[in-house]
Amino acid sequence: MQTEGPQPLGWREALLFWLKLGFISFGGPAGQIAIMHQELVERRRWISERRFLHALNYCMLLPGPEAQQLATYIGWLLHRTWGGVIAGVLFVLPSLLILILLSWLYIAFGDVALVAGIFYGIKPAVTAIVLQAAQRIGARALKNRWLWGIAVAAFFSIFVLQLPFPLIVLGAALIGVVGGRLAPQHFALGGQGAVSSSYGPALIDDHTPPPAHTRFRLPRLLLLLTIGAALWLLPMGMLILAFGWEGSLTQMGWFFTKAALLTFGGAYAVLPYVYQGAVDHYGWLTPRQMIDGLALGETTPGPLIMVVAFVAFLGAWAQPVFGTDSAFVSGALAACLVTWFTFLPSFLFILIGGPLVESTHGELKFTAPLTAITAAVVGVILNLALFFAYHVLWPEGFAGAFDWPSALIAVGAAVALFVLRRGVIPVLLASAVVGLVVYLLRGAF
Repeated sequence: MQTEGPQPLGWREALLFWLKLGFISFGGPAGQIAIMHQELVERRRWISERRFLHALNYCMLLPGPEAQQLATYIGWLLHRTWGGVIAGVLFVLPSLLILILLSWLYIAFGDVALVAGIFYGIKPAVTAIVLQAAQRIGARALKNRWLWGIAVAAFFSIFVLQLPFPLIVLGAALIGVVGGRLAPQHFALGGQGAVSSSYGPALIDDHTPPPAHTRFRLPRLLLLLTIGAALWLLPMGMLILAFGWEGSLTQMGWFFTKAALLTFGGAYAVLPYVYQGAVDHYGWLTPRQMIDGLALGETTPGPLIMVVAFVAFLGAWAQPVFGTDSAFVSGALAACLVTWFTFLPSFLFILIGGPLVESTHGELKFTAPLTAITAAVVGVILNLALFFAYHVLWPEGFAGAFDWPSALIAVGAAVALFVLRRGVIPVLLASAVVGLVVYLLRGAF
């Protein structure tokens, strides 16, 4: 057990850490949260586990990427508004630049056997990774039969009844409100299981008074709302003036604004909504390309929802707004724009809602709905695993042939993740090699 208190935290050390996190945050939301817990709670002790989980529960309630929002929240706690902005931006920026490059390589060389084979192996592994995300969150969240029941009901609601996820979140929150009053002992976990205090004192400890900048102030709220509205209206207005309301970039900005505001449960829950809009409604890319985009998202650092940059790049490449000779410029601009519209609400949710969250430590009326919502998210992620398994194992639908090599790769990835406890990146690399071999052998015969 560590007993020596952590040293005061300067801006330079924080900046270098958030930049490093942007490059090492692999593994989707579950993996990224685990990395932050290890670095911030266990190793550096910038924040206690109880305060970390309290912030995480709030981020899981919000629409948008909870890992990026959690980084923003902790950065805000440590270094005020600019600390939160810098932490959130650096969590996203490396992923954006990498995905713009990879999207171009995908379009330029996607039909080459080497690239196609690598993607063939990665996609089944992604299915196992999504399943692992459900297991990891479930292991922390589902601590009693009440919470298991909420998770099962959420899975049934979205898989069988096909209810929209915001409705499921609302239902889970209402159950948490009622359950917190009728059976508080079952909803007092904060959604994340038992809290350990074995890591030693932290800069922001369990009983550290909230810093002055975390207290609610009406002028600050009004200022943030004004700035947030301006940061959305200015680029949207410019897009409308330049391309009209029906222009592809304008529609991308509007669609991903809705995705940021109306979808809950993080990247794994939002992806079916993005798939429906980008593939079925707008036709920006094909179902196969969407699954390939998810594979790219899993193999790059940053939030998994950064797959929106891939979606926008391909959509703008196919319909270049600056002419066919400037397809790359159109794609890169589209990727940057949708990243802006997707993440802007996340910053506002944290900076506006943070003072409320900091005033609710240990209050069951606040934590009980979050506990129930976390349980519901487990069921939705499990549904998403089945969604991807269907598209990978039956690429032509149930009427087509079952892709047994993909099934074997998925099983092997699951064994490596669940039984052998291998990391996400080694599993993806091994799956890519196997997929390439299978793909080349198929072509040879």
